[in-house]
Amino acid sequence: MSDATLHATSQNPDDFAVQIADQVESFLVAVTEVAKGDEPDSAVPFLLLEVSQLLLAGGRLGAHEDIVPDERYEPDLGPEGDVDDLRENLARLLEPIDVYSEVFDPYEPRKAPVPARISDDLTDVITDLRHGMAHYRAGRTSEALWWWQFSYFSNWGSTASAALRALQSVVAHVRLNQPLEELDGLDTDQEIGDETLEFEAGRVMAQEIGEPLGVRPVK
Repeated sequence: MSDATLHATSQNPDDFAVQIADQVESFLVAVTEVAKGDEPDSAVPFLLLEVSQLLLAGGRLGAHEDIVPDERYEPDLGPEGDVDDLRENLARLLEPIDVYSEVFDPYEPRKAPVPARISDDLTDVITDLRHGMAHYRAGRTSEALWWWQFSYFSNWGSTASAALRALQSVVAHVRLNQPLEELDGLDTDQEIGDETLEFEAGRVMAQEIGEPLGVRPVK
């Protein structure tokens, strides 16, 4: 079924909602499982796959006409769930490649890259998705879709895209047997100047990053 057919007004909107909700739920479950650290050898490739699939759902939300919730004001969902343990587990699991450099808006000229963390990105995305899922599970389908669409544009779409680029870069460096140098002092607590970030210090390649995280060079 093409997206043009799926988004036609004659289609049952529940079909679209169910498909988006299934993809959101799959991502939430998958990342939570990865964060447990039971299978570190497959962590990076698996996260690359899950973020890619989530962004397909995001792209469909982005291409869809504006979704309007049934209620004018968003019902109170109570306190947000704590994601600190999830973030810390992901940070430990991804420690060699967690910090990367990112440009927030590619259409703003001469913006310097800033440091970011994959672990922060993933938990930020999960917070947005869980919020919409709470509405969906409560039977407020239009509210869930509205929230997922709105937060895709305002936050989780760009955040997931940045994490995807970082994950893809790690996989590409290792699979193509291209040395990946350490970030020289790059940390999210530091401010970066206007010059391009310098990548220095020793090489962190297949033995130090790839093999422990389940990514190996192409033979």
